[in-house]
Amino acid sequence: MAEWTEYRLGDIVEINPTESIKKGTIAKKIGMDVLQPYCRAIPSFSVEPYSGGSKFKNGDTIMARITPCLENGKTAMVNILNENEIGFGSTEYIVFRAKETITDPYFVYYLVTSDTVRNPAIKSMVGSSGRQRVQTDVVANLSINLPPLETQQKIASLLSSLDDKIELNNRINDNLEQQAQAIFKSWFVDFEPFGGEMPENWRMGKLSEIADYLNGLAMQKFRPDKNEEALPVLKIKELRQGICDDSSEFCSPHKIKPEFIIDDGDIIFSWSGSLLVDIWCGGKCGLNQHLFKVTSKIYDKWFYYLWTKHHLDSLKA
Repeated sequence: MAEWTEYRLGDIVEINPTESIKKGTIAKKIGMDVLQPYCRAIPSFSVEPYSGGSKFKNGDTIMARITPCLENGKTAMVNILNENEIGFGSTEYIVFRAKETITDPYFVYYLVTSDTVRNPAIKSMVGSSGRQRVQTDVVANLSINLPPLETQQKIASLLSSLDDKIELNNRINDNLEQQAQAIFKSWFVDFEPFGGEMPENWRMGKLSEIADYLNGLAMQKFRPDKNEEALPVLKIKELRQGICDDSSEFCSPHKIKPEFIIDDGDIIFSWSGSLLVDIWCGGKCGLNQHLFKVTSKIYDKWFYYLWTKHHLDSLKA
């Protein structure tokens, strides 16, 4: 620690570095909605005409500056661009770039995601309720104890190895689900193990015979009173992005029946607007109308999940 030196954060990283993209230029966009909580990797991007927003390059760290996205851990490291390519994203990002010979890009990412930067950033937020934003000058003036570049690289290498394993596990999980869907289709749709014919002791049925579909409630009727416990409301947008981090809609868990409260592992199905079915992993929420919680007292979760997904995919085709 004797070789560590105290600096202002703004002296060791570039904050919102200047880049140029002409309006109308087709470029890669990283939307706030695609970022996953406390996840270095960027799972997807879109290609759109540039009309405004933050700009960045590979190796930059992007951090949400608006509540509650920052509190929910929306920070990532850009790695989806080509060499010298410039991408863009939400105006609600703060972009951090390592300074050559001073800071390591990976170390900057782990520094920005640490409590050393996150906690003061959250405390600095100002603005109206539900739309508070980080004060960038407060972040730039944070005091940081910085190790030598070689030590930064060693620290970042250790932490990166853990994130690499997380990303690999996520890819394995995606692959396992694809395999599960392929096996399901082979057995229950194409009847391949039975020569392409449905076994005689099987019968055709309805989804409602294997699972129950509980429609959500109009949660605006169940808003919490002042100082009352509150749960975020799961709506279609939140289901799509995998986390409730949107605006200000909350419900009171004491005003609704327990079955309308969902938790990790519940299967959620959307029929209105977007055809979606997913296993929810975003914590406790109130189930909004137009979304359904799918349950069964008889069949295995994977069985009714895959049947629901199969029917939705058939409708999309």
